[in-house]
Amino acid sequence: MFDCKNSSVIASANHFDIEGDIERVDRFGSGHINDTFCVKTNSSNGKSYLLQRINNQIFENVAGLMENTRIVLDHLKEKLAHLGKEVVEKKTLTLIPTRDGALFHHDEEDGYWRMFLLLEGTKSYDIVETPAQAHSGGRAFGDFQKQLSDLDARRLVEILPNFHNIDFRMENLRKAIDNDAVGRVHDVQDILDYIFEREERMRAILLMGGRGDLPLRITHNDTKFNNVLLDQEDRVQCVIDLDTVMPGYVAYDFGDAIRTIINSAAEDEADTTKIVLNIPLFKAYTEGYMSEAKDFLSETEIESLLHGVFLLPFMQAVRFLTDYLNGDTYYKIHYPTHNLVRTNAQLKLVQEMELHQDQLSAILEESVNI
Repeated sequence: MFDCKNSSVIASANHFDIEGDIERVDRFGSGHINDTFCVKTNSSNGKSYLLQRINNQIFENVAGLMENTRIVLDHLKEKLAHLGKEVVEKKTLTLIPTRDGALFHHDEEDGYWRMFLLLEGTKSYDIVETPAQAHSGGRAFGDFQKQLSDLDARRLVEILPNFHNIDFRMENLRKAIDNDAVGRVHDVQDILDYIFEREERMRAILLMGGRGDLPLRITHNDTKFNNVLLDQEDRVQCVIDLDTVMPGYVAYDFGDAIRTIINSAAEDEADTTKIVLNIPLFKAYTEGYMSEAKDFLSETEIESLLHGVFLLPFMQAVRFLTDYLNGDTYYKIHYPTHNLVRTNAQLKLVQEMELHQDQLSAILEESVNI
């Protein structure tokens, strides 16, 4: 617990329009980007708050990020308004403004703070273990996209430019090869050959979007299962972590979710023979997603989803390998070849998907007709 008399965290919390006096502040959650704290007060309504210091090294445009969040939450709350305030506050995040009505507080030490109402009685899972959980995750993100499908994506700022742009990622890889900062290129030539052989295929979504075949929508861009809050009966309650919500293509969200669900092993599994596909989880997630999303998706968008399934692990491999060639300057590593191991694990996942492409495609097609 922090010292309420001296803590800058307490001082920042007091800038927000909270009810009651602060009784205690504790660190909260296990996020790696922002610092998060639970703020408890003596308020008679028993509500607690979630205070976050935004990592402005990663999210440089804090004002844009918070305006994105406000626009999205206002739209979601309007869509759910008929359910009543109590239900709305359970199913969406609620921003707490500062005492002067701002969306965030900028302190004297160049820290940026924001506050949400804490959603009590919820839980999340880091790893999907059952088809029922995968189905719930699919429904959650499918519904999230559906509720935002009539909100103009152009109203949102691109918080992380080129985040899922494979041309941008490949350009960075080529720069890393040319620089060869730590003399590793020679040792990974077979991996580079594998990547460049598939480069054109992995541009499919980018090309479809460039032709105007795919509508630009509001996407989450971090569709890990732990960004879905469940109630105590494991029912979907709320999608969280809206920092990366911005304009994009639905296939990116679908592909990233599948990347984290379908892999039977860890992201940095060194023994690639352990990396096989968990088809039942793929089927469950896809059916859950389509149960919510099929009514607003175009035929071309549905077609693009399988491209996303291949693209996201491929692009993550490119990012890991780029960092490895640059001397491990971006991702945290625990041993010298950690990024190389991660690269191989992601590419093995791509290889497994290639072997099972017809099966994955059939499941996707069937899910549309359920």
